[in-house]
Amino acid sequence: MLADKTIVLGITGSIAAYKAADIASKLTQAGAKVEVVMTDSATKFVAPLTLRSITGRPVITDMFEPAAEFKIGHIALAEAADVVVIAPATANTIAKLAAGIADDMLTCVVLATKAPIILAPAMNVNMFENSITQDNLAKLKARGFTIVDPASGRLTSGKIGLGRLADIDKIIGIIKQVLGRSGDLAGKRLVVTAGGTQEPIDPARHIGNRSSGKMGYAMAEAARDRGARVTLITAPTSLLEPIGMEVVHIETAAQMKEAVARAVAQADALIMAAAVADYQPKAVAKAKIKKESPSLTLELIRTPDILTEVKGDFLKVGFAAESQDIVANARQKLEKKKLDLIVANDITDKESAFGADTNKVTLIDRDGKVDSLPLLTKREVADKILDRVVGFLAKKARK
Repeated sequence: MLADKTIVLGITGSIAAYKAADIASKLTQAGAKVEVVMTDSATKFVAPLTLRSITGRPVITDMFEPAAEFKIGHIALAEAADVVVIAPATANTIAKLAAGIADDMLTCVVLATKAPIILAPAMNVNMFENSITQDNLAKLKARGFTIVDPASGRLTSGKIGLGRLADIDKIIGIIKQVLGRSGDLAGKRLVVTAGGTQEPIDPARHIGNRSSGKMGYAMAEAARDRGARVTLITAPTSLLEPIGMEVVHIETAAQMKEAVARAVAQADALIMAAAVADYQPKAVAKAKIKKESPSLTLELIRTPDILTEVKGDFLKVGFAAESQDIVANARQKLEKKKLDLIVANDITDKESAFGADTNKVTLIDRDGKVDSLPLLTKREVADKILDRVVGFLAKKARK
């Protein structure tokens, strides 16, 4: 998603300017070509040499001395950009952009570019909440700018409130989302489930499984980065909530069934990556069960079969975590649940077991095509699955 993209990173004179170095570093590591433009006041907070060392690119600080590669100055840089990100964005820069004032290299680039523009404000809480700042942000948002709302917390002034630069991962997630707007899933709605459901035994205990949720989260983020509108329905995990999508938190299989039924109303595809518990206790104790007996017997009943029971005109992608007869069991599940595609993996393989960052899967589709993939990262697996989803959706559109 970020590889080979030209990202203009504007840095303005906020105390949070030092955090821009982390943004530049992560974008560069992801393969992006990061062109840094700093206002004069920004250079008082962080040295241009720092950004140059991180990006391996000249840093532009003077409108009249642009980098050699951009001999036409702000025009060439504006035309080269795939996206312009200003992080941090001060109240002063926001005001100038809202008024259409171009008096430095950064504001000139913004006014000259046709690329999408992302602003991540960072300032004192009183400045941020001032009606003038809010009016300026509203004007820019109405003009198509993407605003990454600041976080709340302790500010340099000692006050507590909105004004801290948004989390770096959030900013990068928004960049990916914006760049993906023209992707091959643009305009499509995908519902993705993730994690392992937890079926309560009593207020303190539950029946669960070892799913980390990593595969489902990778699916959701990959779909977002290809332009899809994503709803992620997730059981409890230790993962950070993905940016740029609707996230619905559930715990039990029954709750997931209800959430899926609501979400697929206008969906183009359902990707059921969650590890839904097959059984749940027939009765849930209202109080914590005491350890008084040498043994405990629980009567279990089946949980809802979400993929079989959910109805609608959308693609269905299922997962089969198997420990034996991988392809045969997966094919049986594909046919029983009337799926378009199933993703099978061997959970006895440490490299593709629950919690691993990699996966080695076999894709089996409704036409009988079997495709065994090599060991890949879960994000790479997600894109391979989405390649098939894109193909199915295109085929469906032609009918």
